[in-house]
Amino acid sequence: MRSARLPFATVAATAAALTVVTGCTEKSSAEGADNIIQVTATDSKCEVSKKEVPAGHIELAVENKGAKVTEVYLLFPDDRIVAERENIGPGTKQTVTAEVKAGDYRIACKPGMKGDGIRQDVTATGTGKVAKRDPRLDTAVAAYRKYAQAQADETIPLVKVFTDAVKAGDLEAAKKAYAPSRIGWERTEPVAESFGDIDPKVDVREDGLEEGQDPATDWTGWHRLEKALWQDKKLGDREKELADLLVKDLSDWQNRVGKAEITPTSMANGAKELLDEVATGKVTGEEERYSHTDLVDFKANVEGAQKSYELLKPVAQENDAALVTELDKQFAALNTLLDKYRTDKTSYDFTSYDKVGKADRKELSDAVNALAEPLSKLAAAVVSQ
Repeated sequence: MRSARLPFATVAATAAALTVVTGCTEKSSAEGADNIIQVTATDSKCEVSKKEVPAGHIELAVENKGAKVTEVYLLFPDDRIVAERENIGPGTKQTVTAEVKAGDYRIACKPGMKGDGIRQDVTATGTGKVAKRDPRLDTAVAAYRKYAQAQADETIPLVKVFTDAVKAGDLEAAKKAYAPSRIGWERTEPVAESFGDIDPKVDVREDGLEEGQDPATDWTGWHRLEKALWQDKKLGDREKELADLLVKDLSDWQNRVGKAEITPTSMANGAKELLDEVATGKVTGEEERYSHTDLVDFKANVEGAQKSYELLKPVAQENDAALVTELDKQFAALNTLLDKYRTDKTSYDFTSYDKVGKADRKELSDAVNALAEPLSKLAAAVVSQ
């Protein structure tokens, strides 16, 4: 889950198909080209070099001149995400590349990764042509869509085991059911987050609430119940209401997964996003700060990233065999390392993360970073001609 998010409208997925590729530190090959928008982010401004670009292949060349970490989004008018780049540090430059059809869009900079973001309207003009897709990639998209739906379908019964225990006031049963109820969500989190309005309801942490929100009334979802179970050690009427609300919100997610916009490059970028989730939330211990079940989320994130990769691998293999070799190596290394922390090799039982020492956390972090770097190149390998 992201620590804080832009608010999104609830909308049907009716926008035109698009392809997105993102990179960490790429430099645009022609900084003055018509298809490149220079985005200068500060702590109080989001300046763009132009308001119109030709539809098709466009680039956001982002520079953060502020003192705060920022995020930059390319959005549809209804606030669904076209492309994004999170955790852009002060004084750094990053590039976001997207393939879009003609229409209106918004660029949003989010200093401090809080609030609505500072926005600029932009327009893609003309017809714009998207490169013809390898039919194997259509197969990969179909398979991933089926996978994402299956994860949602399998999550609801597990969530009901958890929420039934909460409503029964059974602390120990609820604790036992908590982590398993989150696995399917964590495996497909980028798809879930693409809807925008669901994620803040079910997976926000208390420090991810927006300014003006009251934790007593506005904080809902898994982590609010996690706090009740492990820190407050009590389940009252409010927690029972939140249990029902969690089922309702996740059932909404289940019903909408089939409408998600999924492309080969969104799959590749989603895999990288899952590794970023691990790096910024799981390795630090911030995500599951009360239950310390971070390694369960960690493993699920890695599994989701690997699923996307394996589906895209046949095309990536042809375009960049060396990258595939490196990804195979790093996925294997990270999975082997995670297996050290399994308390039951046949299940999803892992060591409580508060028992994992500083040196071991550093080893996990290094393994994540070793995988994240080549994984950031997967999208480019998928669309390479």
